[in-house]
Amino acid sequence: MALLHFQSPSAALPHLFALLFLLSLHHHTASCALLLSLRHHHNTLRQQRPMIHANQTNCALFVGTWIQDDSYPLYQSSNCPIIDPQFNCKMFGRPDSEYLKYRWRPLNCDLPRFNGEEFLLQMRGKTVMFVGDSLGRNQWQSLICLIYTAVPQTQTQLVRGEPLSTFRFLDYGVTISFYRAPYLVEIDVVQGKRILRLEEVDGNGDIWRSADVLSFNTGHWWEHQGSLQGWDYIELGSKYYPDMDRLAALERGMRTWANWVDSNIDRSRTKVFFLGISPSHTNPNEWNSGVTAGLSTKNCYGETAPIISSGTAYPGVYPEQMRVVDMVIREMRNPAYLLDITMLSAFRKDAHPSIYSGDLNPQQRAKPDYSADCSHWCLPGLPDTWNELFYTALFY
Repeated sequence: MALLHFQSPSAALPHLFALLFLLSLHHHTASCALLLSLRHHHNTLRQQRPMIHANQTNCALFVGTWIQDDSYPLYQSSNCPIIDPQFNCKMFGRPDSEYLKYRWRPLNCDLPRFNGEEFLLQMRGKTVMFVGDSLGRNQWQSLICLIYTAVPQTQTQLVRGEPLSTFRFLDYGVTISFYRAPYLVEIDVVQGKRILRLEEVDGNGDIWRSADVLSFNTGHWWEHQGSLQGWDYIELGSKYYPDMDRLAALERGMRTWANWVDSNIDRSRTKVFFLGISPSHTNPNEWNSGVTAGLSTKNCYGETAPIISSGTAYPGVYPEQMRVVDMVIREMRNPAYLLDITMLSAFRKDAHPSIYSGDLNPQQRAKPDYSADCSHWCLPGLPDTWNELFYTALFY
């Protein structure tokens, strides 16, 4: 969650009384005209093909194929000081290594190889900030590893905090930060209840303004149910709902974020990126052509190779969230650069931590059908490719 702002009991009471009154009128899922309109819009979007994005040179960076390359990975996890146990698959026993030896090749160009020292020289004295959820943290740590491996003797400083963590390359004056805000909009706590405010950006937006490069992401937290759900109530139009159409909520939150960026970020000095929806691999039917007989797993556990495909065919069901992200960004006054990693990541069913995550105990590892992490990504691994694309978009 984003930073929680606590109010004094006396200040919070009027909000609480209003909340209780409104909740007495809204015990069911929101069905206002706005949500019905958004559902109709999403039904229209479902009929459209996924958009293919290209950079300024007309190279289709995000459409291509994975090819084996023994010069990969670009670093070893043992040589990077920042990888969380959640992403450190080798440290926690992953036995295979072939998943590390793939390079993304766009259809009509080659990506420049990531050069960590060049990144520091280009960004000297500047700040890069990732804002979002744990997939943003995945990318943040990948970028630090890619840079660090090029200059292992340089002086560095790591400060972990909540919601802001920073890693500084002191000899170059470069700061790589991560700000945890999984919804990008405000979430407050009032009398012990978590209120997701769809029409307010996180109160610490002032920190975001200070960055020279901003990379935002959101997505997975909007789908969490039950004990994983990050809110107790959603506030929209001064009304409170226990729940609502999740795509409609995402779209409203995204529009609030987009309006904030258009109004508050000086685009003459700050570059703004948005990381596309990172796909999960929890349904083997998506890569086994619907054949379920004989399957030994219910998710990404045991997968050791990418889905073999190329061109523009998306493997499985294209994420509806990505259609929302694409639409909102296209309608911005000054659109963010969409790092459209969704399709190229969808091929990588082999690149998740699965049971080789430091977040799992031995009992959980013994039950991969229920415990395998098929949402995040191993480091080194797929987020390094995200950052090769990020590097290309920044400097080429």
